[in-house]
Amino acid sequence: MQPCWPQRSSVRTCLPAVRGAGHRSETPHRAPVRPSPAGPFAAQTATEGFKSILAFRRALNTKVPLASHGQHVVLDLTGYVSPGPDEGAWVLTVLREAVARSGAREVHAHVESFDGVLSPPGFAAVVLLDESHLSAHCYSDRGWLAIDCFTCGGTNAEGIVDDVLSAFTSQMPDLVVQQRAVMNRFLHPEEG
Repeated sequence: MQPCWPQRSSVRTCLPAVRGAGHRSETPHRAPVRPSPAGPFAAQTATEGFKSILAFRRALNTKVPLASHGQHVVLDLTGYVSPGPDEGAWVLTVLREAVARSGAREVHAHVESFDGVLSPPGFAAVVLLDESHLSAHCYSDRGWLAIDCFTCGGTNAEGIVDDVLSAFTSQMPDLVVQQRAVMNRFLHPEEG
């Protein structure tokens, strides 16, 4: 097991950040993916994605430099402790304030709290942006929190996530970042 070390703030992380297009974090407990006997495209016809998948693979294997027009940051955290009965509303407020400070334009915000009857206790909160979204989803009884921020304009998704993380760690000092992945999105050949 990797040792935990401090990063950016008082938050501890147990896995290094993953940066760049096409990279993803592999967790040690992940089951290996076994190919289907019918092949990797068994569930799709040519009109349901085969051509686009081939185009995507061709783009990844090409020597043509790719540019991006977006950034996607995902975090998995443990050690989340509910700040009270209105935890979903509190988290939505944190998300909305981070968006406002970033300069991104909010177009809608919603939180759904789960009491454990139909779904596990926790919440799902989302702030829709004119350039995508910021969301948080939590299993309160397990202390798990996932944050997801995708921007496809001039807004820095990492800055928004760092702002949210700072607000959470001020209330929950034992929060641990288990995974942080940063991906470039809307990849396309460089123009001109």
